[in-house]
Parts: sequence; C-alpha cells; structure tokens
Amino acid sequence: MIPIKPIDPAISLVHHFLERSVRLYPDKVAIVHGKARVTYSEIDTRADNLAHHLLSMGVQKGDRIALLMENCVEYVISYYGIMKAGAVAVPLNSDLKVEGLQYAINDLEARILISSSRFDKLISGSALNTFGLTHLIRRGSPSPLSSPDNVVAFDSVSHQSSGVDDQEFSTGSRELSDSDLASIIYTSGSTGGPKGVMLTHRNIVDNTFSICQYLHLTEKDIQMCVLPFFYVMGKSLLNTHFAVGGTVVVNNQFAFPATVLKEMITEKVTGFSGVPSTFAYLLHRSPLAVSRDKLASLRYVTQAGGHMSKAIKEQLRRVLPSHTEIVIMYGATEAAARLSYLEPSQFADKMESIGKAIPGVELMVMNEHGKEAAVGEVGELVARGSNIMPGYLNKPEATNKALANGWYHTGDQAYRDEEGFFFVVGRQDDLLKVGGHRLSPQEIEDTLMESGLFVEAVVLGMPDELLGNKLVILAVPSSNSCTSNEVMSFCAGCLPKYKVPSEVRFVKNLPKKTSGKIDRKACLALFMEADRRE
Repeated sequence: MIPIKPIDPAISLVHHFLERSVRLYPDKVAIVHGKARVTYSEIDTRADNLAHHLLSMGVQKGDRIALLMENCVEYVISYYGIMKAGAVAVPLNSDLKVEGLQYAINDLEARILISSSRFDKLISGSALNTFGLTHLIRRGSPSPLSSPDNVVAFDSVSHQSSGVDDQEFSTGSRELSDSDLASIIYTSGSTGGPKGVMLTHRNIVDNTFSICQYLHLTEKDIQMCVLPFFYVMGKSLLNTHFAVGGTVVVNNQFAFPATVLKEMITEKVTGFSGVPSTFAYLLHRSPLAVSRDKLASLRYVTQAGGHMSKAIKEQLRRVLPSHTEIVIMYGATEAAARLSYLEPSQFADKMESIGKAIPGVELMVMNEHGKEAAVGEVGELVARGSNIMPGYLNKPEATNKALANGWYHTGDQAYRDEEGFFFVVGRQDDLLKVGGHRLSPQEIEDTLMESGLFVEAVVLGMPDELLGNKLVILAVPSSNSCTSNEVMSFCAGCLPKYKVPSEVRFVKNLPKKTSGKIDRKACLALFMEADRRE
C-alpha cells in the first residue's frame, strides 16, 4: 500500500480545507460561477456566519442538515458552514420527487433544509411540517412557501453574524474528531432502495489527500466542474481544489457542451472531469477537435463514474492536446470517492484497466471461497483503507454485507493481471442470462462502440419465456443515416451468435441519472414502452 502524504498534518476535518486556504490565499478566487468570482475569505466569512446561525437555531453536534441546491456559491458556503457548526452535511439529489424527499428527511431525522427557489414547487408539494422539518433556509427571491417563522433567507443568515458567542462557535468545532460523521450521501445502488452512505471526516480528508497526491494538484490548478456537487465525484472536485487553494469553475450548462468548452478556454482551466457520457458528448456534440490548440492550459482530464469504452478513450486521446494527460479512475460513494487510478504513462498499454490502488487503499480480487483470486481469475473486487465508510445509515444488514470480513465489497467483477493492474469486467447485478449463457452487457457495448456508429449505446435484457432474456440495444446514433440493418450486420460480423442482440432502437439521448451515469432501468422502461406502442 502506497502511503498518503498529507497536504498539511493540521488538517483533520473537512472544513479545514477551506480554513487553510483562507489563511494562505485569502484574496484568491476560489469559485467562478457565471459572472460571480468569489474569494476564499468571502466564502469562509459567510460559512462562519451560517454556522453561527445554525447554532443559534439549536443545532447540536452530529445533527443532519439536508442540502438541496444546484451547484452554486451558496452550495459551497452551506457545505462547509454545516460542518463548521459540528453538524453533518447531507447533499440530496436535485432530481428528487416528493416521495424521495420525504424518505430522506425521515431517514435522516433532519429538522433543517437548506434549499433554493428552484425547488419551491417540490417543497410546497407538502407542508414543511409534513416533511418533519422545522426550518427552511432558502436561496432566492422572497419565499411564497410559508410564514417567516420557519423560512429564512439564505443571504440574511450568511451575510451577517447571528450574535452567537464566538467561544461557543469555536468550542463546537473543537469538539469534533476525525471519526465523527462529516457527510451522508445517498446512493440508489442496484438493490434495496436508497442507502445513506455515512462518511467520516477522516474518510473524506484521507481520500482528498490521496487524490491531490496522485494528480499532483497545487494552488495553480483550475478545475472545470460540470458534475453535481451532491454526487461524490463532484464533491471530491470541490474538496481537492479547496484543499490545495485552487479554483473551481462551476458550469451547470453541460447540455450545451460548446459553451462549457468556451469557458474552459477563457478561464484557462487546467483540469476537467467527467463520467463516460460527459466525454461521449464532448466528442460528438462540441467543437473539441477544432479547439485543441486553444486548450493550452489543460493539464489533465479525469474519468470515473463507470466503464468507458476503449473506442471513446482512443478517440479522446486523438482529439485532446498531446500535453493533456488522461487519468482513468475508479471508485464508489462508499469509498468517499476514489479507489484506483491508471497512471497516464500507462494509458496506451493498459487503457482498459482501472489501474492500481491509490495511496492509502488496498485492492484485492476475492474468489468465491473468500481468498485472493489467482492472476487472471475473475472474482469480486474488494477494498480496504481509511477512506471506506463505517456503514449505511439505518441499514445494518446492508452494512454487514458490504463490509464483510473487513473488506468493502464493491459488487464489481474483476481480475488482476501479472503486473498487478486491475480490470473490471462488469457488475454482478448486471449479468444477463441468455439461453444457457451468463453475459456481461459491458463486453457487447464495448464492441458496439468500436463500430463508430454510436455516440453511446446500452445493451439490455428484455424478458423472454424461452431464453430468460433476449438482448436488445438502445442507442444514440452518431449519424442520422445509421440504420438498424447496418447495426445488426456489424453485430453479426463481430459477435458470436449468442451475443448478437435481436433488435436495436435509436433515441436522441439515453436516460441518465443526475450524475451523468446511464440509467439502465430507465433505458429498459423506455425500450419496453416503445415496444408496447407498436
């Protein structure tokens, strides 16, 4: 295991990232969002004010405070301000419906929600007290939701101190230890409904140090962030750059990738991060190829959030400037973000690998007997390290299963080669039974992407009485002239008969989760809905 090198040994709590940077770089721009350019000192002062107000509202150490907001300066202030007050920051998915919000608030036993006017309709779908909330801190124009008694304007609580005694405020912070909870992040997972991943300060701090170490981040780095902060990868972009005193450029307009690219050039961005669909759309729906000479500052791009096909990786390498490094990464919410990475120097030779464990993490492929699998043998990828969660909120059975025998069980099937590089071959949950075969959709999807016919494609299993499942394709074609016959002919020429899908349907966009990951359940529902209409 490679040891972690702390940026600063004095940092033990997540909000220390902000506090260190405000000491070293008080007047430096920390966040760029549209026309707003906000310094570290401004964010720290407003986070302190918010923390004071939370304490004046009776917030105690360990209380869970829900955060439902799009990426913005106020989100950053809220995230660090909650932890400064000794509370637990719980970012919620911005796609939540009423039932999802109700579930989360009840599961958390949260009394306070920090939100914005964008979510007024969602929140007004039920009275605040029905949700179990006592207070709403709201960003935006005057609230139509409820009386002033329980709805407070965000600007008023973040721009002025509440008058809570400074000693009480600082004492509350000193009582925290690195083993206390810092954040709870909900993940839908593949089974069992939403699970609240509990992450301690140490989980996040150690993983942040590790990422900064292998990416060689410094105060000179400028990160373009198009991923939502409620998503663990988006949150790691914020924490890592605040840890080193860098700058985060927030852009919520990835539906228009050309505008993102333009801002990357203007702001002289040094780092860009995305999930596979992010890069697929950059390659096919933006002028990336013709803009490469303008990306002189782009030092690296990182990809995580699931498997990305070899075809997209190769195309990305051809299109990006030669000086821009490509870093393939692998992780999980349960790991506070990151578990492995592939050194850019190994990209050409080990492109399909997730690399090796990051500093502070140990990885192993475990066979069905609970032992380390032999080289080349497929088993479950497991991990351990100080970044691994202590468990899921209110779900002891799921916790015991995920953390069995001292290892975090990822649920991914993988193998290790003779040089120690790990390769993920698919999720156990995604395996499809077709006739007498058990197939991984990932393998077929990779073959499809090599055709050059698609921006992105997903292989699904449609229930079938004879085969158990029949394979079908839902895809975004790279050209309007692409036909079903062309696709099926390619499949017949490249795949064994039992792996050839029986049908393909074209769509403008594949259904996605808010994180940008492909939503396989929604894709299957879309395919079946189209099937019923015919």
